[in-house]
Amino acid sequence: CARECLVVHRLATRSIHCQKMTRITMELIRKRAEHNNMEVHTLEELSLHQQNIERIELLDQACKDLKILYLQNNLIGKIEHVSRLKELRYLNLALNNITVIEGLQGCESLSKLDLTVNFVGDLRTVTSLQKCSQLQELFLTGNPCTQFTGYRDYVVAMLPQLHSLDGVAISKSERILAMQTLSQLRQSIDEQCQAYLEEQAQSKSEPYIEEIDEDDLLDEEKNKAYWESESEYTPEARLEMHRRMEAMKKKGEKKKQAEEAPRQFFRNGKALNMNDGGWAFTLTGYEDSEPNLTLDFSCYKHLDTSQIELDVQPTYVRICIRGKYFQLLLPEEVNPDKGTAERSKISGHLVVTTPKAREIVAAPKSTPSRSAAPAQDKTESATPEADGKRSTQQQRKQQTTTARETLEVTNAAPKYTSIVADADAALASGRGGVKGPLKGSAIGMADAKQRPNDSGFLDDDSVPPLM
Repeated sequence: CARECLVVHRLATRSIHCQKMTRITMELIRKRAEHNNMEVHTLEELSLHQQNIERIELLDQACKDLKILYLQNNLIGKIEHVSRLKELRYLNLALNNITVIEGLQGCESLSKLDLTVNFVGDLRTVTSLQKCSQLQELFLTGNPCTQFTGYRDYVVAMLPQLHSLDGVAISKSERILAMQTLSQLRQSIDEQCQAYLEEQAQSKSEPYIEEIDEDDLLDEEKNKAYWESESEYTPEARLEMHRRMEAMKKKGEKKKQAEEAPRQFFRNGKALNMNDGGWAFTLTGYEDSEPNLTLDFSCYKHLDTSQIELDVQPTYVRICIRGKYFQLLLPEEVNPDKGTAERSKISGHLVVTTPKAREIVAAPKSTPSRSAAPAQDKTESATPEADGKRSTQQQRKQQTTTARETLEVTNAAPKYTSIVADADAALASGRGGVKGPLKGSAIGMADAKQRPNDSGFLDDDSVPPLM
């Protein structure tokens, strides 16, 4: 019978929704409530279109004050969890996988319902909308039930509160004629609905493909054959088509990321300056007196912060927004661990502040070491006389180094008028110094006494004089 076929059809459709799907969560609702200051409980309008949603949930608990709900272009197979929305006035479920009109009896304020391009085949389920006393507009274009003979007259007769059907106004004469032929229309619609459900039950003999084989996507011939072949107008076929398109999209994105990886550094490791998005920015803090470098990045005002990827390194800053890169080479090194990143709620600008790394670690200076053993002269020979001569030379060098001149700085002011006279008097006395702020302590040549030569001294003319 028709009722048993309907149950089989609904169970087959419901089994599809047990697979992995995109769910309606509080995070998703809050993300779509930006126009309401992220407040969910007072939300009156919600748009969840093109989100690959396969099931309606949580809306009747989280958003009880909803008046407008957009759910078009998803994969929803059943109308549920909306009957408690007493304030709901407009519900858009176009381009989904709905097969039965149900779950709307409690929507007392519903005035417009859009079910364009779905899979409603049992036209008799339209009677569930009789309790929606405020319903004025109904759209069923693109559903299998619109091909039934007497479709429009049946809907007009069963829903007397309607003002228009599929965008066409309902006249009074049209309603009167539909009411007069209602008894005949019921029998005709019952037969057509039963035939449709039996046909759908027979077409479900082939199992539904839950996952797409990647080998089929790589095979161009199989891909071409699939898209050129005719597919059934069923929710299962639409789900399979959607999953195949998603798999191809992910495959294309992976291939594009692998082939078009942007070059971010020179061969020597220095960062490149990049601005794929053409964003405006300013960098301040060039002066040595300023302790920080501040980057004011002008990103999109209404862009969600979760879409921004920030990477701060000692020599560069990198920002990635939806696959587009911004990279800036910094004029000097910074300390990224002590930096901050803030975003303005008014303009949406991203402000990155990083302190300059001014601590420079220098390597300790090493003094050159001299060889302990002096170089031997080519004319010397390994004799006792040569050893005596070598020791004599070392003693003379030590005496010369001890006679270095040392300078002392005093606070007394120099006498510029008597500098020359004082110098002459010092030379005459043999002291070898001058009066004034600089006092010499060197040993005068006249005071130096010559000591006798050693017993092993050898007077060699080839050795240059020490003084």
